[in-house]
Amino acid sequence: MAPRRTRSAGLATSRVALLRGVNLMGKSTRVSMSDLRDLFEGLGFRDVRTLLNSGNVVFSVGNKGGDVLGRIEKALAARLGRTSPVIVLTGDEVVAAVEGNPLGKEADNPSWLLVVALKSPADAARLKPLLKERWAPEKLAIGKRVAYVWCAKGVAESELWTAVDRALEKTGTARNIATMTKLMAMVQAEAS
Repeated sequence: MAPRRTRSAGLATSRVALLRGVNLMGKSTRVSMSDLRDLFEGLGFRDVRTLLNSGNVVFSVGNKGGDVLGRIEKALAARLGRTSPVIVLTGDEVVAAVEGNPLGKEADNPSWLLVVALKSPADAARLKPLLKERWAPEKLAIGKRVAYVWCAKGVAESELWTAVDRALEKTGTARNIATMTKLMAMVQAEAS
């Protein structure tokens, strides 16, 4: 399905919502991306587009600022019956996460390099003890609003990803670097 485009928004008003655990195989986590777009548009957000089928929503807040995350979480529960964690990043945070990737040159498979969006920047402190442990050949780096996890044998086999998710108490959500790069391109397209 082609993304819907309305008016152009600046990078300052662009947001990316990342829903955790949407449309996972073998689980009752089904959410239609068209329902998700309708929900966001119903909240008054503009330029609403989804990417893939995994709960990635790019939108513009315009004059509808305020408690964006709270409004989204309430609407998800009320309208779609979903209580999954949601992380909302600004357009600038998405660009910084992709461009500030310290593990990019080491990752030969972009689907195994995870960018973990943190619920809040303070959550980075929960991950710092993991930096003292030996994970080779896996690697962990921590940014301001995200962490980077290189899963050398794949995500399903990654002890490091399991440790990161446990340390965050499953409040963060991960996307591979390829998906984050596509989200960045969508955000930047709106800004131009």
